[in-house]
Amino acid sequence: MTKVNEINKGTPHPLGSVITNKGVNFSIVASNADLVEILIFEHSDSNTPKSIYKLSERNKTGAYWHAEIEGCKEGTIYAFRIYQKDNSINPDYSPKVLIDPCSRGITGWEIYSRHDAINKRDNMKSCLKSVVCERNKFDFEKYPRPKHSWKDTIIYELHVGAFTQNNLSKKNLEHKCCFTELSQQISYLKEIGVTSIELLPIFSFDASDAPEGLRNFWGYSPINWFTPHHQYFGSASSKETREIFRQFVEECHSADIEVILDVVYNHTSEGDSRGPALSWKGIDENLYYFIDENKHFQDVTGCGNSIAANRGHVRQLILESLKCWANEFGVDGFRFDLGVALTRGENLEPLDNPPLFEDIECDPDLSEIKLISEPWDCGGLYKIKDFPSEKTHTWNGHFRDDVRKFWKADKNTAWNIRDKIMGSLSIYGDIQTYPKSINFITSHDGFTLKDLVTFNSKYNFSNKEQNRDGENDNNSYNYGVEGP
Repeated sequence: MTKVNEINKGTPHPLGSVITNKGVNFSIVASNADLVEILIFEHSDSNTPKSIYKLSERNKTGAYWHAEIEGCKEGTIYAFRIYQKDNSINPDYSPKVLIDPCSRGITGWEIYSRHDAINKRDNMKSCLKSVVCERNKFDFEKYPRPKHSWKDTIIYELHVGAFTQNNLSKKNLEHKCCFTELSQQISYLKEIGVTSIELLPIFSFDASDAPEGLRNFWGYSPINWFTPHHQYFGSASSKETREIFRQFVEECHSADIEVILDVVYNHTSEGDSRGPALSWKGIDENLYYFIDENKHFQDVTGCGNSIAANRGHVRQLILESLKCWANEFGVDGFRFDLGVALTRGENLEPLDNPPLFEDIECDPDLSEIKLISEPWDCGGLYKIKDFPSEKTHTWNGHFRDDVRKFWKADKNTAWNIRDKIMGSLSIYGDIQTYPKSINFITSHDGFTLKDLVTFNSKYNFSNKEQNRDGENDNNSYNYGVEGP
């Protein structure tokens, strides 16, 4: 076995960890760092690293810190420590062990403590760690994209854990692979006319990111944008996880069904200044997040922070993530959660030409990808017809509302439903222009279709939520007591 002891200069590209002829090249953006350490671990539950590599100025190119470590290979477990050169810019998070923002695999869940990532102590004994993974390309020649036209697209939104947990005990649920179960339902989805499956968030998330006594069920709070969520794959390794998800997409393509991901780039699980330092925050929080002159995290997501998607290095990371899922896994489209939040600039000002969406539209690797966005955020910005992206279709909440009102026979709804059936002319105007409208009736925000025709009022007692009348309110989408 090759001894891991040689460190070379390495290269800034590509970001993250990539296997080389000699070992593994590591690259990370940390614009305010004075010192970067790469920690190599023996096992996922190791309390201390077996090797620590301190990067010097020769390992720095602009904001990039990089090194090639000989002897490392696929499956190597690693993490970073970052020492800031100016704590008036970024706080001192050097006691924290940080996962790579470009991780293709994450491990250490058996010892992980969110609490230890929040306080100021060293969290070495309870930290998550990154895993070096292959970056093999999806086999599009054998499993080509279905490429359904927009007008023929019928989207079925589903939560991977909830959709596959029926008829299984909680004990079995903890060890099963949800995607193996989901693959068995492809023929059913095909039978009911679905052309596209939209998976609610499968980015790696922290199930303990929830009020005491609850677990984060929905996953709208990522800790990483490249890694599939481990609990949906049972006891599979990082390598096996990637293979299983690729195989799922292959089976969907074979059935002429597209795979669309609901992606959360507008905020992360790190919250505001009181939240944990897991990755981005400890590396370069004033780069990745909008933070005002008083050191307060600016927030239009309702989740404690907002990603600064207007900035070059941040856009690059998001694009790399999109291309990872599109090119390595074969994903056919993305639905951007609170997507209009990604069109804001400094001080959260709305931008008419947001650079992130311009970059996406100009990238040839994403030219065949379907783009969908929520046209609203929690800061009051709402753009449907005028969403600032040529290729991006938007959720039409007005269609949803008018169909529901007509369905339950509200007064004076006939003209509104006529408008929506004709293509939402009141919104888009020109009947000759095909509207970039995603027409839907139900989604994860609120009642499912079954609930919609079953209940007269909301309740969600198990989630410990109450409305103004003292009854439960079903508005939250982040927490729950069931599921992986």
